[in-house]
Amino acid sequence: MSIKKILIVDDSPTERHFLGELLTKNSFQVMTAESGEEAVAKVKDLMPDLILMDVVMPGMNGFQATRTISRDELTKHIPIIMCTSKNQETDMVWGRRQGAVEYVVKPIDPQELLSKIAAL
Repeated sequence: MSIKKILIVDDSPTERHFLGELLTKNSFQVMTAESGEEAVAKVKDLMPDLILMDVVMPGMNGFQATRTISRDELTKHIPIIMCTSKNQETDMVWGRRQGAVEYVVKPIDPQELLSKIAAL
């Protein structure tokens, strides 16, 4: 799968900016959503090649949004990488159970993230 369009879902403007800059510099087209609800609403219109999903957000959290997107027939093919400060093994296992293909712990190491994207 060739990844070109990436949807960044994070309630932190700083994280959206950091990830957006990193991905834009590496020739990805970047779109953003500030919440799980916004991601679920936008994903069918945008049809990104990849979603980077924060977990801790007000309202619908990243686990809930990942589960919703990964169980929808129209969007279940889109890989989701959880990008979160939640670094417990149980969080990682739970994230994968919701449909995430990878899990990256904040602060995000740019090379680690880029290599995980390249591996998809």
